[in-house]
Amino acid sequence: MSEELHDHDRGLSFDLPTLQRRKMIRLLAGVGLVPLVGCSSDDSDNSASSSSSSAGSSSSAASSGSAECETIPSETAGPYPGDGSNGVNVLKESGVVRKDITSSFGSASGKAEGVPLTVTLTVVDAASGCGTPKEGAAVYLWHCDRDGNYSLYSEGVTEENYLRGVQETDAKGQVTFTSIFPACYTGRWPHIHFEVYGSLKDATNATSITATSQLAFAKDVCDTVYASDGYDRSVQNMSQLSLETDGIFSDGYDQQLATTKGSVEKGYTATLTVPV
Repeated sequence: MSEELHDHDRGLSFDLPTLQRRKMIRLLAGVGLVPLVGCSSDDSDNSASSSSSSAGSSSSAASSGSAECETIPSETAGPYPGDGSNGVNVLKESGVVRKDITSSFGSASGKAEGVPLTVTLTVVDAASGCGTPKEGAAVYLWHCDRDGNYSLYSEGVTEENYLRGVQETDAKGQVTFTSIFPACYTGRWPHIHFEVYGSLKDATNATSITATSQLAFAKDVCDTVYASDGYDRSVQNMSQLSLETDGIFSDGYDQQLATTKGSVEKGYTATLTVPV
């Protein structure tokens, strides 16, 4: 593995074309040429034992189906997608369709350690005003481990394929993954990558991606997790970043900020509505 492949800052070079497109859309919106109406979930929890973050105040639009709904912002898949676009293709391997992604599958046997995290994405039809679930779609989700490494790519874990998996959406448009809370590595705010496909067949054939985006976490939740054992590197990396300065989320993250609640002891849940 060359130094270039496990240099996480490399991902920023992939981001620039996407950022330019999104900034142009927002510029047009400012002069009334492109309507931008947010649609995201909002689930708050006021208990002292949990931390939570809302993705905005427009959950009513998601539940009732507003006239307009903005699709999830497109983001780079980064240099470690594992979908065949940059080297290895995990999507065509038997066993990739699974809920629990903490362990590797196939001939690999590694397991990612860390604070437990359950991620639920709800894929909805943007054209319906976020009111119609996308049943039978598929989501490929992946992220780094507690040390900031990506399986299949990073030095020391190139033979592992943990923290990667595919799920088919149910009647509610939902997929749920059992995982661990990702690290904060140099140059990037804590995040999870995902790709939405029209069907499970499309996903396992690695064809016809409907949307590619990223999920972000709130600072208070990250600070709490990173104060626990095993996340020492993340503390320093977080101190040098903010959502407003991150290369991906700096131009807006309302639709990508997950609603997260729970505790280090019991684990966390993160939920996000994904209009496509």
